[in-house]
Amino acid sequence: QVQLVESEGGEVQPGGSLGLSCALSGVEGSINIMNWYRQRPQRERELVATIAGLGNTHYANFGKGRFTISRDNYKNTVYLRMTGLKPEDTALYLCNIPMGRYNYWGQGIQVTVSS
Repeated sequence: QVQLVESEGGEVQPGGSLGLSCALSGVEGSINIMNWYRQRPQRERELVATIAGLGNTHYANFGKGRFTISRDNYKNTVYLRMTGLKPEDTALYLCNIPMGRYNYWGQGIQVTVSS
């Protein structure tokens, strides 16, 4: 049974930090691309960061210097460390792991940045 288990979200103050994780289980084969997206209220879903199998990373401009994506290939887990959070980072954060003909999505982690 395929499962995507995500960490809890939370509410943080502006300038704060939060770490997210997403673990995929029940699949066979190696995972190449792992992504984090976010869905802000009344906005289109946007890519936050991508990490490839060898560790190459890509960040959206809004996350550069503040967000760090990483992975543990043995655990099929992708992480997102967010620092210097701003109110405009408030969103539902979703992990995405494409594998062949399948495209796995997490249910989303709510992150709220508010004073």
